[in-house]
Amino acid sequence: MNDINGLITIVTGGAQGIGAGIAEVFAKKGARVALFDIKQDLLSNQRDKMVQKGFEAMAVKCDVTQKGEVTAAVASVAERWGGIDVLVNNAGANRDMGFLKMLEKDWDDIINVNLRSQFLCCQAVLPHMLAKGFGRIVNISSRAMKGNRGQANYAAAKGGVISLTKSLAIEFAHRRITVNAICPGLIETPLFHRTPEKLKEALITTIPVGRIGQPEEIGNAAAFFASRDAGYITGQFFFVCGGRSL
Repeated sequence: MNDINGLITIVTGGAQGIGAGIAEVFAKKGARVALFDIKQDLLSNQRDKMVQKGFEAMAVKCDVTQKGEVTAAVASVAERWGGIDVLVNNAGANRDMGFLKMLEKDWDDIINVNLRSQFLCCQAVLPHMLAKGFGRIVNISSRAMKGNRGQANYAAAKGGVISLTKSLAIEFAHRRITVNAICPGLIETPLFHRTPEKLKEALITTIPVGRIGQPEEIGNAAAFFASRDAGYITGQFFFVCGGRSL
């Protein structure tokens, strides 16, 4: 399983955190990886780290909430490497607060980054996958899709990701394109590092396996869905959360 050698892969939000972990796993398994991110310095640093390890990687600065930028970024990857095989929709953000304090901008910004971006990226890559007669789309949702206090905007967006995943899976299954989703739990990222220590300790007690997950563990799950061997799996989602979804 996990045969992704040579597959041309886009990872959005690939400059750090879960996205960087996914990119590293794919590259180690032989994929050619294009990193999309809005943060140029972090993006370039991550690309350079991968190239220094002997991986085939490129960096494309892109605001994945803007259709024109997404279209141009995808086209640049296809032009360089001859198509697109895999899209990992990882870009995301949160802005937690009580629902009655939430402004329209707080709602719109989080929906745009977490859900609109996936819509735009899927639309941009699907013609390339259809031309090849092969494709793998892996959408990153979240355990928060189950609902969570103070995360109405984020939970709604991540729930929308699941519905988008299932709808696209149905529409494109007959064209050898699969669409699946991953719901991470608590993962060691720059965002988690900023969490107060007492809260970190409290959160860890809610995880049955007793530890925080690593970005590479999300990467391994994504590589499974993206593999050539996973052609009979589509429209599915699973939690990578140490049992916290139970």
